[in-house]
Amino acid sequence: MRERREVTPREAKAVAHPLRVRILRLCGQQELTNKQLADRLGRDPGTVLYHVRQLLDVGFLEPAPVRTGDSGALEKPYRSTGQTWWLSMPATELEAGAAGAPIEAFTEELREAGSESVQAYARFLLHLSADEVAELDRRICAVIDEYMETEHERADRPAVSGLVVLHHPSVS
Repeated sequence: MRERREVTPREAKAVAHPLRVRILRLCGQQELTNKQLADRLGRDPGTVLYHVRQLLDVGFLEPAPVRTGDSGALEKPYRSTGQTWWLSMPATELEAGAAGAPIEAFTEELREAGSESVQAYARFLLHLSADEVAELDRRICAVIDEYMETEHERADRPAVSGLVVLHHPSVS
């Protein structure tokens, strides 16, 4: 099993924007050009290229081989390196608001896919110490790590996306 390593400040900044989180997920499923990403995300190609470059700079995206597109023009696609899963990103070390980027990205993706896309759901409230939260997080990640380690063996199956968030609810 691969070991996690601490995220660097540059890497943390690179994944601190919901659009970059979405670009990584899309390029993790298939190689996409900047134009394809812009079309899928409903964003301006210049804006998307800015975010693609941020991800390239830290090694979270890499150029895929140049290919010939449908119109005969050469295309420059990108693919995710998959490195972000293997990073330890303690919320206490992230820039203000950065912890919300994956949640925003996931919410946008779920909204686009529709509520009928939900395959499993668990909502819970637990009373846990900081050490127990850390242990729960470690155990959840260990289960997902097992699947991530062999993900390449299941590339022909339907994709399933998820998000686990542990937070302190507000007291009203």
